[in-house]
Amino acid sequence: MNKKEQEIILNKAKDFFRNEIVEAHIIEGCKRASKLSEYNVNPFLYKYLANFLKGNSKPRSIAEALVLPRVLGSSITTSFGMKIQKLISKLFDGYGSTTSGIDIEYIDAIDGRKKYCQLKSGPNTINKDDVETVYGHFKAIINLARTNNLIIGVNDMVIGVLYGEESELSSHYKKIKEKYPVIIGQEFWYRLTGNKGFYLDLINTLGEVAIEVDGTKILEETIDVLAKEIEDKLS
Repeated sequence: MNKKEQEIILNKAKDFFRNEIVEAHIIEGCKRASKLSEYNVNPFLYKYLANFLKGNSKPRSIAEALVLPRVLGSSITTSFGMKIQKLISKLFDGYGSTTSGIDIEYIDAIDGRKKYCQLKSGPNTINKDDVETVYGHFKAIINLARTNNLIIGVNDMVIGVLYGEESELSSHYKKIKEKYPVIIGQEFWYRLTGNKGFYLDLINTLGEVAIEVDGTKILEETIDVLAKEIEDKLS
């Protein structure tokens, strides 16, 4: 990948983050977070959390204790995780896959072999059941390749984790690594693009979009709406 190609891809990444992630976070994420029905409220803890955060258990303090973790944590993380396949498709033309259980296919920049890849967002984003699902998909593809006289090795079936460090991989990923490669963060993007610095360049580029966003007003509005509902419920 030359400098011009990289610049085009990074600009696509900015557009994607701005239009897909930020917009969904602000419009859909905050809208849902303003409704009490969206929360599984623990009656033993909500007043404690409000007091811990604000020093009182007024409706608005309770609302803040509920909204902030949702909007600044789980909401945006879930949104990003659901869109990772679309992200790669937007950035790299022709990397999509029609193979069941595979998100993208690409030529590895290190060994030059074609890889059949399942995408995951971060180092803690799968559960125990996902391990057997991955095994099943990968084994089926290898068996089908043999039937069709295609040479696909175990190391050609990979899990690509978009961010994080190898030391951060959960025990479930480590279980998968016993049979198939799990490539994470900087190494994954290097193998995908052939550019060792692409991962950090991508992070910095998306950081430029972050500077454009001031969610203070929408966050305050979200908390106000939820606080009013809590107040009505408690009165």
